[in-house]
Amino acid sequence: MPRRAAKSGSQTLFGRYCALEAGDVAREEDLVKKRLPLVALAGAQFIMVLDQSVMNVSISQLVEDFDTTVTTIQAVITLYCLVMAMLMLTGGKIGDIIGRRRAFVIGLVIYACGSGLTAVSQTVAQLTLGWSILEGIGAALVLPAMAALIAGNFEGKERKVAYAVIGGVAGAGIAVGPIVGGWATTELSWRVVFLGEVVLVLGILAMTRFVADAVRTGPKPRLDVVGSVLAATGLGAVVLGILQSTTWGLIEPKDSPVEPFGLALTPFVIAAGAALLWAFVAWQRHREATGNDPLVHLDLLKILPLRSGLIGLFSQNLILMGVFFTIPLYLQLVLGLDALQTGIKMLPASIAMFVAAAVGSRLSGRYPVRSITRAGLALTGLAALALLATMRPDLADVAFALSMAVLGVGMGLIASQLGLVVQSSVDASGRGEAGGLQYTGQQLGSSLGVALIGAIVLAGLTGTFVTKIESDERISAEVAAQVSVAAGSGIDFVASADIEAAAQAAGLDEATTQALVDDYEEAQLRSLKAGLLAAALIAFASLAFTRDLPHGALSPEGEPAAGAAGADAAVEA
Repeated sequence: MPRRAAKSGSQTLFGRYCALEAGDVAREEDLVKKRLPLVALAGAQFIMVLDQSVMNVSISQLVEDFDTTVTTIQAVITLYCLVMAMLMLTGGKIGDIIGRRRAFVIGLVIYACGSGLTAVSQTVAQLTLGWSILEGIGAALVLPAMAALIAGNFEGKERKVAYAVIGGVAGAGIAVGPIVGGWATTELSWRVVFLGEVVLVLGILAMTRFVADAVRTGPKPRLDVVGSVLAATGLGAVVLGILQSTTWGLIEPKDSPVEPFGLALTPFVIAAGAALLWAFVAWQRHREATGNDPLVHLDLLKILPLRSGLIGLFSQNLILMGVFFTIPLYLQLVLGLDALQTGIKMLPASIAMFVAAAVGSRLSGRYPVRSITRAGLALTGLAALALLATMRPDLADVAFALSMAVLGVGMGLIASQLGLVVQSSVDASGRGEAGGLQYTGQQLGSSLGVALIGAIVLAGLTGTFVTKIESDERISAEVAAQVSVAAGSGIDFVASADIEAAAQAAGLDEATTQALVDDYEEAQLRSLKAGLLAAALIAFASLAFTRDLPHGALSPEGEPAAGAAGADAAVEA
């Protein structure tokens, strides 16, 4: 009996051990299944951010490889952001129609095709088609779907963690991008990064089978084609007008293709874009009134926290892309650093943004979202002013690094809050459209950041240079007049060595050549300061639009905590 009992006991223990082992295996499998969707979604976010940061540090090499100008590369970068902004609402609605996961997959395939074409492009036209257009179209499908898939695959506390991871990965992409792009551009080629993106996309596609599709409630919507065209052309015209203002002239015509009423084409293009956007709003109201599906339910914008979050995301990306367009010009074309050195100098901002995004998600459980966002905007504005003070002929290493780090902290705090605010402001049925609005705001901010800050920098460069040479006693009136006429339609941001070479090629004497170089270098610094000052003013002005962000801390589930101010859930009458 004792032996039989012992044997029976050992079998029981063995059975329990096997059950525990089976339970552990099941839990591990369940954990893997939960993590893989987040890995896939975070990977997509990483690629989108990496792409833009790589291009920013490779500007001078792109100018050389394609035998073009900074203005042209500025246009290519702006067009990439603009295509996304133009098509983001349409991409979000397509995800509602065909399913968010399917839109995510199709977008990744298009994006990979664009990356492949970019990697082998030999002309600016091919670069524009691959990077600006194909990648832009792919991203317009991926990003709104990603926002809805995060909300659809995670609930409660896990959803808050997922948004924090996405924000942290965005910071990591910005951190890695300048280094990877700088190293690849300096040691190999910027093309290597885009080939690597194709490989990364293939890996993400392999993991998408673990991503559950976001639940769609209600009947299957239909695409509003007229609304899509009106929104895309309206946004496109506004940004195009701002981008071309340095070439065409803002009011007074410079190199304008036509001159309506003797004025530059710029205000007419911007006005046409505004009229198209007004027509888009009217058309959306008409669609809703007649019981048809609009491209976006405009009543979403009456949700005050959502609207405030969208404005914050727009401002953040406008400032970030404007500053990240300006700083490489200073480091590469004023100081003469290569792409890798530029990436290293920008690293403090990238690392600080990554850390602040992670810390900010934890702070939102203890402090009001509005307070954290305001702190981020204030730090961003102060950082832009500090960077302005470091703009000088020789690099102030410590001051520059600290200023970039403060910029990263400010941006990270903003990024950690606003995506979650936008998505938690709507229910499951509205997350696709909310995602479309979210990334439309972000990419419109990015495109306007490059276009607006870039226009300020280039206009300041031209105006300051002309003013300097006209008042420089070392330069004869004849030479000053000739240079003023040549610079009348705008000049490109180039290294001062190029100005010296052009002056020597024109047969100018050494004293006049040196005077032109001195004046141009002074104009470079002043124009960069003007761009950074504009970024700082935008950051401080954005504080006025944070009033309707959640007044209380978020609960562990990522929703506004009970007892927060009533405006947190308010809808404008």
